[in-house]
Amino acid sequence: MIKIKVIEAKDTYFIRKEVLRKGIDLPFKFNGDLDNNTFHLGAFLSNELVGIASFMKSGNEKFTENQYQLRGMATMNKARGKGVGKELMEFAIIILRNRSANILWCNAREVAVNFYKKQGFQILGNSFSIDKVGTHYIMYVDVK
Repeated sequence: MIKIKVIEAKDTYFIRKEVLRKGIDLPFKFNGDLDNNTFHLGAFLSNELVGIASFMKSGNEKFTENQYQLRGMATMNKARGKGVGKELMEFAIIILRNRSANILWCNAREVAVNFYKKQGFQILGNSFSIDKVGTHYIMYVDVK
């Protein structure tokens, strides 16, 4: 059974390094990690942290509503396909609604687009490239 809990920023670093930054010389600590409006979620299987996601209050000019950005979502290989990402998103949306958020958006890696679509996200605009990481799309979902 998957258990989702609020965790601290430092608890996300190992999985960020392992999954998102492995072999890539980019920071795994993000601006905004320690902001008061930021929250981090961890997914646990048998008391082991296997998935993470961070949610930061943001000001993307493409959205006028109260918005949060999803950053650093990652699942360890051994836990993929078990619903970890879906559980993280469902838990986050409850928190976001309690914070009166309207929009959750992210810069989705091309390989994750289908996952986000299954969670109700839509693509906004054209693809773009992030140096050392690859093709991304801005994706968003209404969380009202």
